Amino acid sequence: MPHLLSTGFSSIRYIFRAVGGISILADLLAVATVIVTLAAPQSPAAAVLLALTTLVLLAWIGTEAAPSLRGIEPLKQLMGTFGTARILVVVAALGLDLGTGVSVGAIVAAALLGAMIIGESAMRRAVRGAVPQSANIPGWDVPLPSVVLADSLFAVNLLGMALMVVSAGFGLTQLPAVLAALAGLVLAVLFGIQSVRYLYRRNRFEANLPKILDKLAPAFCFHWQAPAGTAYQASMWLPYLDRIGLPYFVLVRTAANFAEVSKLTDAPVILRVGLEDLDAVSCASLKAVFYANTAVRNSHMIRFPHLTHIQLNHGDSDKIASVSPTFRQYDKNFVAGQAAIDRFAKHGVVTRSDQFEIVGRPQLEDVRAATGPISAVGQPTVLYSPTWSGFYEDSDYSSLRAGRAIVAGLLERGCTVVFRPHPYARRHKGNAEACDSIIELLTLDAASTGRTHIFGPAAETEMSVVDCFNASDAMVSDVSSLLSDYLVSGKPFAMAAVSAHGDAFVDEFPLAEAAYVFDVVGADAVGFSDLLGDLLDTDPKAAVRRSLRDYYLSDTPTDHVVEHFVEVARRYLS
Repeated sequence: MPHLLSTGFSSIRYIFRAVGGISILADLLAVATVIVTLAAPQSPAAAVLLALTTLVLLAWIGTEAAPSLRGIEPLKQLMGTFGTARILVVVAALGLDLGTGVSVGAIVAAALLGAMIIGESAMRRAVRGAVPQSANIPGWDVPLPSVVLADSLFAVNLLGMALMVVSAGFGLTQLPAVLAALAGLVLAVLFGIQSVRYLYRRNRFEANLPKILDKLAPAFCFHWQAPAGTAYQASMWLPYLDRIGLPYFVLVRTAANFAEVSKLTDAPVILRVGLEDLDAVSCASLKAVFYANTAVRNSHMIRFPHLTHIQLNHGDSDKIASVSPTFRQYDKNFVAGQAAIDRFAKHGVVTRSDQFEIVGRPQLEDVRAATGPISAVGQPTVLYSPTWSGFYEDSDYSSLRAGRAIVAGLLERGCTVVFRPHPYARRHKGNAEACDSIIELLTLDAASTGRTHIFGPAAETEMSVVDCFNASDAMVSDVSSLLSDYLVSGKPFAMAAVSAHGDAFVDEFPLAEAAYVFDVVGADAVGFSDLLGDLLDTDPKAAVRRSLRDYYLSDTPTDHVVEHFVEVARRYLS
């Protein structure tokens, strides 16, 4: 498509969405229907146009609801959608019915349905504005107004509208529409009761939060805010915060984060959305706050100077994000090894040495070390775990663009493949397409060779990272924290050079000294097939990996790393 034409279509789509999109079209069609019906209620055109408008409206609503009904998306709140168009259809049906004489049933049905549809807007705000307050605090649950009940009310009102149109078109009694409207009224009352209960319990929780925290007496909290679908950042640290052995709570900032974290821990979880909401959780017993990312909202909590703010991060790699100046705002940065500290100086980010504590990587406590050289493995299993393309161009280290070529090379070598992409890979269109292509290739190979490749949910959600490490004999990745973590296993790994090449790549990403490096140029994995002999047979870099293990992951033995983390953490909690 020519660029000018493509730009023109994009502009039209933008304007269309800006003025209301499908909703405004539905409103305009409904207005035309009302005009025709009121002007000529007994004409065939009025009945036909009313029926057409109703069918179009039902089709649009069905399209909106379909992903939720098929289980593809979470239940969507439909209540309040197409409200103006639905009221106008009810008015048009009333006009059509009254064109043949006064109908008390039509008037009652129209009045009830109109009131219910108008009321949906207020009830929609009640659902959207309702957020959970806490979890895992006995006696202090705050039940939310039911989205299912709200959508049931919407469905009954929609049914009432359709019944009124059918009855008006065929000259039938409006009793079914009246009954539907009365059913909607009952649902609306139930929803109102739920909303009042929510407001009462929310206000009760707010008033008693200081007492709740005084009773809990938390020594620290874990502050977490991130986009939905990022729970791995929290899940990697929660078990080790539990092992500190002191009371604490998880502080989240969005309803999506609350829903995710509440499934991961038995610790109290408290949701505080706004900056002003945090004053109530800064209780007398609280000594420190742990963080697992550099989210902007972290600063809302960092403003409390009497607390010690400790950054844990969610992985340690040579990525540029690992040397962000934002790490300087924390009192302490818990890092895996000396490499993380030196990385700041290497990139010209001035830090104080006393801002760092080397704690190792407690998450690696269950990684099994290689039992022998890779050459002794007849048919190796290789973990391919690429990172994603990042939010910005300067943080795009992903090898997924050449992922199919990488996996094809492993299959030609006779390897079994474990494919575990970064959790964010499917948020990037190009990465998602590459993942699908790789899975297709592995599916075909498994069918033809019988090799038991692991991919999809089995590798991405059912198995942990440690499980994938233990299931593999070697690894292929790019600039990722998983590679430095893999050092603890002693197993060989290959590293894709994406953002730089040759000596410049090794200089920018020092871990490459221990890796078998190949270049990703477009969709090609340049030199990958040539290095497989080193990766899967001779392994000449085994000694280099051993020498870098302590530099990246500290010299704490794996079976004592959790104990060391707990010991360091407790220093700041007394």
